[in-house]
Amino acid sequence: MDEDRAAAFTGKVLADTAAASTIVMAALGDRLGLFKELAASGPATSGELSSRLGLSERYVREWLAGMFAAGYLTYDSQQRYALPVEHAPTLASEPGPAFFGGVHQELIGAIQRYDQVAAAFRDGGGVSPAELHPDVWTGTSRFTAQWHQNMLVQQWLPLVPETTAKIRAGARIADVGCGTGQALIALARSFPEVTCVGYDVHAPVVEQARRAATEAGVADRLSYQVLDATAGLPESFDVITTFDVVHDAIDPLGLLRSIREALRPDGRYLCLDINCSDRAADNVGPIASLLYGFSILYCMTTSQARPDSARCDEWTWTTRSTTSMNWPGDPGVLRRSAPEALHGSGWVLRAPSHVPS
Repeated sequence: MDEDRAAAFTGKVLADTAAASTIVMAALGDRLGLFKELAASGPATSGELSSRLGLSERYVREWLAGMFAAGYLTYDSQQRYALPVEHAPTLASEPGPAFFGGVHQELIGAIQRYDQVAAAFRDGGGVSPAELHPDVWTGTSRFTAQWHQNMLVQQWLPLVPETTAKIRAGARIADVGCGTGQALIALARSFPEVTCVGYDVHAPVVEQARRAATEAGVADRLSYQVLDATAGLPESFDVITTFDVVHDAIDPLGLLRSIREALRPDGRYLCLDINCSDRAADNVGPIASLLYGFSILYCMTTSQARPDSARCDEWTWTTRSTTSMNWPGDPGVLRRSAPEALHGSGWVLRAPSHVPS
């Protein structure tokens, strides 16, 4: 045995374990408003910070020391802790493009079903969406809000100008797997002529989407429905979107067929989804590790919870890209399982884009 290599690996495991503990503390800082208070009001002792937020000083003192040890906060000779300005976008500026609070909340929520996932390893099946901890849905909504508010109109649509032209002209749009509705709200705010409908199988997030549309003042042009789009969409559309959805589908081919069949002549399908190699050897590094963990705790297990889950086994992706499709599209884009759905003579524009994960 190579003793140096063994020692180096032990050090890596120690660093990974410390990182896991750090993220638990960071998630507490997000939930309790500690990072945002330090960003807004400046350096503080544990007594000052706990007083500002009405929290226990002893717990805040331990948290501050832990975050300083991890390099998230600084500490001065006056026993005051500060959030460096360079760290604020990642920890306190919501929903900025670098903000991680939603990711941490989603991860902590997904870990709550650890025992059920472990049982699924032995017995098969999985954790259904209805069984997931509420923090999974809230964290996902907060995480993806940074995409929809900072990137959808500003960065992604310019990559697909013909799709953007349709939207600008007053397209009828459907968002499949709409979650809490952030994408359509962003589109409705930027393009007053559009009318939109969002579909999702999870009733609680559809209710949240309806409330969010009302609060945003765009409910007159948006609607949301509980629907399994795999069984078909109830009307036709100029533009259909999916944002980080297809890889979660129980029946991805059925979902893609439903989308193709619901597009009007010369319609566009705008797809943001995970795009990695089919070979595990090509998927390495921190983003791959993070997303494989999310797959086991959330994406894959919710798919495996359904009796017909075998149809999703071939869909495993790890980084994101934006694709605009004029159906029926090119069978070479959504990996080797897609040709059944993407048959025909249309075209596909693949537009790789940087999406924080």
